[in-house]
Amino acid sequence: MQLTEKICIHPTPEQEEVLWYLSEQCRQIYNFALAERRRAWELNNLRFDFQVFPWGKPEYICYFKQQNDLPELKEKYPRYSFVYSKVLQMVLRTLDADYKSFMTLRAKGDRDAQPPGFKGRKYFTTMIYNQSGYKIKDGRITITQFYRKDTPLTFDISKEYLKIYQISVFKDGNKYYLSIVHEVPEKPYMNNGFYQAIDLGITKTVTAINTQGKFFEATNPRPDKYWNPKVDAIQSRRDHCKKGSNKWKHLHEAMNKRKKKCSNQIKDSQHKLSRNMVDNTRANTVIIGDLDVKKMPKSKKATSGLNRSTQNNGYISRFVRFLTYKAELAGKKVTEIDERHTSKRCYVCGKEHDMPLWKRTMECDCGNVIDRDRNSAINIMLRFLSQNAMWTGYQQFVDNLRKTGPPVPIHVLAVHSQEAPCASVR
Repeated sequence: MQLTEKICIHPTPEQEEVLWYLSEQCRQIYNFALAERRRAWELNNLRFDFQVFPWGKPEYICYFKQQNDLPELKEKYPRYSFVYSKVLQMVLRTLDADYKSFMTLRAKGDRDAQPPGFKGRKYFTTMIYNQSGYKIKDGRITITQFYRKDTPLTFDISKEYLKIYQISVFKDGNKYYLSIVHEVPEKPYMNNGFYQAIDLGITKTVTAINTQGKFFEATNPRPDKYWNPKVDAIQSRRDHCKKGSNKWKHLHEAMNKRKKKCSNQIKDSQHKLSRNMVDNTRANTVIIGDLDVKKMPKSKKATSGLNRSTQNNGYISRFVRFLTYKAELAGKKVTEIDERHTSKRCYVCGKEHDMPLWKRTMECDCGNVIDRDRNSAINIMLRFLSQNAMWTGYQQFVDNLRKTGPPVPIHVLAVHSQEAPCASVR
């Protein structure tokens, strides 16, 4: 299993000058390659006409062509030779990924999608050393560079790693960091017959139920509700200033500082919650709904407030990643299943209801009255057990539900059938 660790480094003024020089060469390579791609894309979008292109259709620009052009570019501009070769290749790979994302959006009909932008001179370009270009010895790492050999880029990491795959050098604010992708041993997974189903949400981060029929709920602390009004107020003041002025810069820095505090608080709460859930459950298998956050803003019922919660401050997908890798380190497994209609469908009889987001309680004709998130968690558990033909586990789960209070499902097929049994009983 591969994990990424972020380490703060403290370069000397001479090392900082070297880092900025190398970053500048990477920035120029990125901008030149981007200009070449954008020019080719614009020409290819024109109507093909031999009078316009008497030499034929413009050449298709891809990563491999630009990579093969690097030796010629280094010969023409010797300053690029100061950067380790694979770093320049990774810059082109990053551009290729950015451009493919743009082209995918265009292919899906998103006419508002724009190609990647050029990087300004104040931008510190991330330098990626993939599998080579660095040496580690006695808790210190030395990064290869050919600009100033009398100023080696050597930094303390004070930790031994089993195996390192990639190292990135980047700048966040006024500090420099190393991002180290390394291997971590996993514990072997073993199915112990205990399961936990989780429904993700905005108001409540998780609503979980285990095979014993016991619920676990964690309320989202929502620090964004505290920080968003402050950020909006500063942004409003900043937008009334001349862009680039001293006051504009001061307000812009203050706004970004508060945004970062909000993001860090959300990230910290998600780390703690995911660790708590993994350590305090007997279940070795965690079932979670495959919530697609990207599709939520496209819903006809989506509002600006909901979109801000899910896209800017929800970080639901990141919580799933935290939970997944923590579970794998503990010898457990996170499984995603389709969660469509789990909030709308009564888990007892299978009837579907109209459940707008403001409606937090489901009331069904069969007599089932339950919180919508709890209903969804039970449906996710029943769907997983029935789809994987775990009939013993299903019966055990139903018996435990009967003991803990909620009504039990009429039949397992009622949860998945298109026509609910109680739909005709009114």
